[in-house]
Amino acid sequence: MTAPTPTGTRKRRLRDRLPVRLRQHWKPVGALAVGLAMMVAFLGDVRISPYVTSASRVEADTITDDIPGTIDLYDTSTAHTIQLTYQQTDFDKMMKEFKEDGTKDWIKADLVIDGVHLDDVGIRLKGNSTLMSLRGNKGMPGGGNMPPGAPQGEGAGRQAQDGRTGGAGGGDAETGAPGGGAGPGGAGGRAGGPGGMVQYDLSAEKPEELPWLVKIDEYVEGRAYQGEREISLRPGANGQVPLNEALSLSLTDTSGQKAERYAFTSVEVNDRPAVTRLMVENPDTDYADETDDDSNAVLYKARAGGDFSYQGDDPSEYESAFKQLNKKGSQDLEPVMKLIKWVENASDEEFARDLDQYVDVESLAAYVATQNLLLNFDDMAGPGKNYLLRYDLDTKKFTVLGWDYNLTFSGDATAGPDDSTGMGGGMPGDGEGGDGQQPSGAPEGLPEGMPEGFPEGMPQGGPGGGDGEGQEGGPGGRMADHPLKTKFLESDAFDEVYLAAYKKLYQQFYASGTAAKEVKAIAGQARAAGAGSKELDTAVTQLTKTVADRAEALAKDKAVTG
Repeated sequence: MTAPTPTGTRKRRLRDRLPVRLRQHWKPVGALAVGLAMMVAFLGDVRISPYVTSASRVEADTITDDIPGTIDLYDTSTAHTIQLTYQQTDFDKMMKEFKEDGTKDWIKADLVIDGVHLDDVGIRLKGNSTLMSLRGNKGMPGGGNMPPGAPQGEGAGRQAQDGRTGGAGGGDAETGAPGGGAGPGGAGGRAGGPGGMVQYDLSAEKPEELPWLVKIDEYVEGRAYQGEREISLRPGANGQVPLNEALSLSLTDTSGQKAERYAFTSVEVNDRPAVTRLMVENPDTDYADETDDDSNAVLYKARAGGDFSYQGDDPSEYESAFKQLNKKGSQDLEPVMKLIKWVENASDEEFARDLDQYVDVESLAAYVATQNLLLNFDDMAGPGKNYLLRYDLDTKKFTVLGWDYNLTFSGDATAGPDDSTGMGGGMPGDGEGGDGQQPSGAPEGLPEGMPEGFPEGMPQGGPGGGDGEGQEGGPGGRMADHPLKTKFLESDAFDEVYLAAYKKLYQQFYASGTAAKEVKAIAGQARAAGAGSKELDTAVTQLTKTVADRAEALAKDKAVTG
């Protein structure tokens, strides 16, 4: 039975049970509730895409604990040391998962770098085709299929030690093929230049030789070492340490263009024997903010499995093609989307007339000229799509930045400013492609129809997607074409600015003797870090010859020196 209500009192009404503030402002709250109900009713099936247009300079992911260290991390005048220690069970689990499905998970490790202890950093395998020997016959890392004619199983290790092992070569950085040197005869292998494609005989038994990405803040939020949160240990150890990549980074930097910093270091893992490696700054949030003194820019990194094609007006549709490195939350991929849409739809006349409204034309000319001069087989139009797009929030224009120079000095050393040095200029013969053959200057050993080290997810027939029979500039088009680079080079309107950039960079790289001097300096740095061996000496000789051949050929080119 319900107890009787005491005399003189009454039950509290529902409205009296609500907070006083809510009772006082019930009208706007009610209107909001009705509005939300209507949105759900009428817009429940509508996709709403966020467009972020703020010009905020604030970076949400800030460094709160910056470890100063004792030696500049990328000081090339000194030899560095790295020690990594981890639980063997964690490593075994990571390797098991990688072999099974290509997953590259982080594990916890303790790092000692130049004597400075950093506990609980994250490390994971870094690479794509470089790592395929670790997976036996299960194809490329990430679950992709092996290209036709590519070596399978544990035998997919180093090529024969007959001068074609590419001591000057590098490896991939999660995107492209193993590296190699070059000479005047195509890839430079049998024609006397440094070797063709290098494939590293990687093994879980030799973790000190594995390509690693070290993340300082993976388990300790806000921590950095000398302002760096990520360090990349590039493929190639001791005599196969990638001299070509170090040379390319050095030359790019001397020209005033943005390039990752690097240094040679000895690496010891779990008390295993130390080996000499190249450590390179990895493009991340902080690298993005360092691309300009003003830092009011967004940096986007192209993904190997994506392409430069219009996917509609939703910026989120481009996340499979580009990774935003900084200003997340205040910016998105809308600027990239608009650039792609314009490049794809612009007529030749519109492209020539309006390119400077979207792109810093002089910087694009410098980028394209640099890749040619360095014989980069894998630039923005290569299989790994190794480039960054920097969007200036003040000028509203893009600049193109290079990164991952593992396949530089791997084309025809006689190539001039109008010749292809890799995969971006079509196929041999008619220059238009589509016949499934290797591009001119491709490193020796590539299976026909598909380059070695094809990134995961790439359809057979061409990195641009499709089967190699589509139209130029889109998926299925010219093998590893890039519409922005192709249209730029094909437009007569930009011949003058491109050639001016080419001549200037030729003088800086080759005519001045800088490249030849840098080879000697870089070889000395590698030796100081412990890489001295006959194999390294051979690699140095090969790279020196490639640089000399390149300088000699360009000096005879009237378009370059005239």
